[in-house]
Amino acid sequence: SQCGSSGEALLKPSALPMALELSESSTDQKARDNWGSSVEFLMSCIALSVGLGNVWRFPFTALENGGGAFLVPYLIVLFVVGKPIYYMEMLLGQFSSRGIVQVFDFAPLMRGVGYAQLLALGVLATYYASVMALTLRYFFDSFAAELPWSYCRPEWGDGCVSAAAAGEGLQGPLSRNFSSSTQLYLQRIVLNETKDLTADGIGYPSGSLALMLGLSWLTVTLVIIRGVKSSGKAAYFLALFPYVVMFILLIRAVTLPGAYDGVMYFLTPQWDKLLEPQVWYNAVTQVFFSLAVCFGVIIMYSSYNRFGHNVYRDANIVTTLDTFTSLLSGVIIFGILGNLAHESGTKDIASVVKAGPGLAFISYPEAIAKFKVMPQIFSLLFFAMLFMLGVGNVGMVSCIMTVLKDQFVNLKLWLIVVGLSLIGFLVGLVYITPGGQHIITLLDFHGVTFVSLVSAIFELIAVGWIYGTKRLCQDAEYMLNIKTSKYYRICWSIVTPMVMVIILIYTLLTMKPLSYNGQEFPLHYRVCGWCISGLIIGQLFYWACHANYKQPKGSLKCRISNSAKPHSDWGPLDSKQLMDYQMFLRHKDETNLLGIKQRCLCYSVGDRIFG
Repeated sequence: SQCGSSGEALLKPSALPMALELSESSTDQKARDNWGSSVEFLMSCIALSVGLGNVWRFPFTALENGGGAFLVPYLIVLFVVGKPIYYMEMLLGQFSSRGIVQVFDFAPLMRGVGYAQLLALGVLATYYASVMALTLRYFFDSFAAELPWSYCRPEWGDGCVSAAAAGEGLQGPLSRNFSSSTQLYLQRIVLNETKDLTADGIGYPSGSLALMLGLSWLTVTLVIIRGVKSSGKAAYFLALFPYVVMFILLIRAVTLPGAYDGVMYFLTPQWDKLLEPQVWYNAVTQVFFSLAVCFGVIIMYSSYNRFGHNVYRDANIVTTLDTFTSLLSGVIIFGILGNLAHESGTKDIASVVKAGPGLAFISYPEAIAKFKVMPQIFSLLFFAMLFMLGVGNVGMVSCIMTVLKDQFVNLKLWLIVVGLSLIGFLVGLVYITPGGQHIITLLDFHGVTFVSLVSAIFELIAVGWIYGTKRLCQDAEYMLNIKTSKYYRICWSIVTPMVMVIILIYTLLTMKPLSYNGQEFPLHYRVCGWCISGLIIGQLFYWACHANYKQPKGSLKCRISNSAKPHSDWGPLDSKQLMDYQMFLRHKDETNLLGIKQRCLCYSVGDRIFG
């Protein structure tokens, strides 16, 4: 029978001639680098996962969702979504030594998930570099004798309020008629932002931001020019420097007048918020994007590990540190906000901050401008930290680089890196035009957030049910000599996929026309956005059809069944280890089948999860 049983497919020895198999394996091994040490891998994961999402997104997401009450769903979601997926992706990458696309050799039917995540990463990497360009612009502006966003220009008229002036915060009805100098500086000088996308178009790139964008991509290029050999060394600085700055800012924040009130506002719960679905939705998205799971980068990073490295320990370290960093940044930010409220003579902490896409370049610079002593020093430290956090996310570019290197083994690595950087720079010019922030908002939803949520669900289905949780646990046992707990088994199979599906349904049911600064996007922009979403999600169906087409002739059911089975050479990269692994599976299967005469549906489901 061409269909065969799934058990037969799992244990089928390699159909390739042994000489050919050894040749291909040795070629791959020679082409694939390794981390210089296990610490480099850990530091790279920390630099990737601890980023802007922790420093500015988490505190204000918490603020909007009940302060301390948000911590409860956040920690629960971290426990049932973040940690299981992070460990799962580390296992897959290290076990197979394959990148984001080739790792789906375990289920070729689902290879489209890898391509969808790859395209989403490409979108994310290009506009993320534009945020780094803004950070560099503010960094160099911080050398001025007077911070340029701290005072109003005559051409801004009477509607401007100086950020450096004490007691002139924008509260209540004044906020409708007046704008802070930090907001006007960003919109009118740095971005030269367009008001009407339909009438004015997106405009032409800013010359100064183009220079900053070029410096950003040059930095990324230098970090990854030699693959993990160079990025691993840079990871020490990229992972540790932000913590040095954060602890300096922590000491400054908690010693400011009014800081205690701000911190208590952050930690004081509003329990009624727990009953609102939006709070749980925000908790899931915060964990999801903070840890950078289901983007393929964790799989890529761990694929450069030595076989047998203890990724169970590393997954626990990174997820715990990620949570700690979010809480640390929350204390810092709300300490500063408490001081702003104190200076402005108000008790309402929420009124002194403006959340949104420009948060890091409006609210934080305004807070720094109000410092009485050496605001330039704190500004330099803050924007240097933001830039380092951005560079720490070079894993996005490295992931794309790995796919191309795996596909074109003989191509020089530096050519791939330089080519990707040039393309990223040219695409990034769109984001530094007067209409660039509109385009970022459009692509952030249609090219990253929405499609990543969909691809994440298919990834969890592919691993938990098509490949099988039991099989993944056997892989972990063979590689790490660790028995997987019921907690991970249940999360991988049931809880985590179910939570992600609920979040997707909630997103679709509550979806509204996309807008920026309260203005809905024109229809043709929204159509373009959904075309981008369709192109990326369409990879799931195209590559599923491609996998079926490549199968031997037979019924549709047989072709689908065969395309859902792992390749015959799926497993460790080393050929001797692969043969040993196949023997390990054969022994496991013989042991598990002893005494089993028939299989009902309940048994099959239970066996898929618990073995």
